[in-house]
Amino acid sequence: MNEHERWIVLEGAVNVRDLGGLPTTDGGTTRFGRILRSDNLQGLTPADIEFLVGTLKLRHVVDLRSNNEVRLEGPGPLTEMPEVGFHHHTLFAEGGRFTDAAADTIDDRALPWGNSPKVDEELQVTGYYYGYLRDRPDSVVAALRALAHDDGLAVVHCAAGKDRTGVVSALALAVGGVTREAIVADYAVTGERIGAILARLRASDTYREDLDSKSDDHHVPRAEYMERFLTTLEDRFDGPLGWLDRNGWTAADASALRARLRD
Repeated sequence: MNEHERWIVLEGAVNVRDLGGLPTTDGGTTRFGRILRSDNLQGLTPADIEFLVGTLKLRHVVDLRSNNEVRLEGPGPLTEMPEVGFHHHTLFAEGGRFTDAAADTIDDRALPWGNSPKVDEELQVTGYYYGYLRDRPDSVVAALRALAHDDGLAVVHCAAGKDRTGVVSALALAVGGVTREAIVADYAVTGERIGAILARLRASDTYREDLDSKSDDHHVPRAEYMERFLTTLEDRFDGPLGWLDRNGWTAADASALRARLRD
């Protein structure tokens, strides 16, 4: 996996990378130029938009932000491009004032393993992730179906491109047959950009308060978080594909997304 080739350099976003070049369980690799994952796209410049839409042929944006985030921040400049389809599928698991950047409370709904007065950070983060699937399976499945459209590049994003985007990207890669090791590594590599990501978000009133309630180190995506999340899906549903099967994902859906991602 060549991380240098996967990063997409833009002026108005700092955590954009291609889901291509990742190893699969049968010895293949995922395709470049099909699906990107990203942080907030609000700050894209005209040059960024020309590169994404004109050069890379971006045709679908899957926005996982909450309704509040879209209302407060706006839908983003790509919605003004007639070539681009916009798919808003909120995972709606906010625990902060406006966002899910750093939820303030954990209860037995957020943590399917039961409520505890002292919860370690790994279990807490995994609880958020499981909450997306529990609370909005419709949005998760719809987001994956939008990524499967075969008419150009697609991008999935939230605010940081870390948690909500990390979960949907992990499920997409699982459908594509990517190795567990590579899924976890793709999730964790966002940590390389965490300083720039937080700086961008703190420039917005929407995110600053929630982010500043925790240390910068708290926001780093760690491999063990995704490992635990995937283990939870294995224990409860026989893995990501088992969860999808139980929530309306079809063989045709899987075939379409796999064809997008695979050589």
